[in-house]
Amino acid sequence: MTSEQALQAFRETGALLSGHFVLRSGLHSRQFFQCAHLLQYPVVAAQVCAALAEKASLIDCDSVISPALGGLIVGHEVGRALGKRHIFAEKEEGRLVLRRGFQIGAGERFLVVEDVVTRGGRVQETIDIVRAHGGQVAGVATIVDRSGGQHPDFGCPFVSLLALDVETFAPDALPPDLAGTPAVKPGSK
Repeated sequence: MTSEQALQAFRETGALLSGHFVLRSGLHSRQFFQCAHLLQYPVVAAQVCAALAEKASLIDCDSVISPALGGLIVGHEVGRALGKRHIFAEKEEGRLVLRRGFQIGAGERFLVVEDVVTRGGRVQETIDIVRAHGGQVAGVATIVDRSGGQHPDFGCPFVSLLALDVETFAPDALPPDLAGTPAVKPGSK
């Protein structure tokens, strides 16, 4: 699957939204990738995630971990495509934690998988969890890198199916068209 085919899948499933959005990072944007709309179609999800797994296949890992909720299906499908175990971190009192009896073995190498990365905050939280439990981070994979090449250096290989330069704005530096339009947080609804 090419980047253009992946972008077309977002369009066809209604997962690429236009308007005024507040991202998890606190930044504002005219576009929002609502991966849940794409992932609601299992066949499409399997195709997109298999393409991401193919891009990440050169990263030597033992297991896959993802932050819930956005990365849950993506991590599961990438894990399946790679033939690897998948676990996830989830929120507890506003922070990501490892729960449900999931274990990380000493030295176990993980591929961190997320749906969309802008600033990489949830990815970094997941990386910190892996390291705090004695694991190693072999790489990071995401369906959409919307950072415009400005994602943080996670200290490991980083791959994405789509790499886009989507404009984002600080809340105090909105262009006039966004300043006059109510913002929504589609990821939290």
